Amino acid sequence: MTLIASSDQLRASLVRWALVLVPLLVLLGFLSGQAAQSGPGNPWFDALVKPGIFPPPATFGIVWTVLYVLMGIALAMICAARGARGRGPAVIAFAVQFVLNLAWSPVFFGAHQITGGLIVIGILDVAVIVTIALFARVRPIAAWLLVPYLVWICFATYLNFAFLQANSALDGAEGPQAVERFEI
Repeated sequence: MTLIASSDQLRASLVRWALVLVPLLVLLGFLSGQAAQSGPGNPWFDALVKPGIFPPPATFGIVWTVLYVLMGIALAMICAARGARGRGPAVIAFAVQFVLNLAWSPVFFGAHQITGGLIVIGILDVAVIVTIALFARVRPIAAWLLVPYLVWICFATYLNFAFLQANSALDGAEGPQAVERFEI
C-alpha cells in the first residue's frame, strides 16, 4: 500500500469537494441576500439615488452565481490538496473573507448602513487579496479562479462609495414604510 494517490483518486477528491462546496457557497450567498432583502423591492434601497454606472438589477444575480461557483471550485481545489503546505491557512483565509462577503448584504441592505457596508467591503477587498495570495501557494489555478471575484468586489466597493456620496442623508435611515389604508 502506498501513500501517494493516483491521478484518478485526486480527481475524485476534487469532484467530491466541488459537489459539496459549490452548491453550499451558492446557497449561502443566496440566503444572505434574501435575508437582507437585497436589491430591488427593498423600499430603502429603491429610494436611494443610483450611481450612473449602476448595472441592471438582473446582472447581480447572474454575476454572483457565477462568482460563487468559481469560488466553490477554487476552494474545492484547495481542500482536495490534502497534505499540501499552506492548505490550512488558505482555507481559514477563505472562510474569513466568505464571512465578510455574507455580512455585507445584511449591513448594507438590512441595516441600511452605507458607511458600514463600505467598511465591510473594504476589509473584504483586503481579505480576498490575502486569500488569493495563500491559494497561489497551494494551487495557482485556484488563485486565478478568484481574480474575477476580486475585480467584481472592487467594482462593488466603488458602487458602495458612490451610493454613500449620493445618499449620505439616507445612511442608517429607516426606509420608507409602506402603509395601506382602507376607508370604512
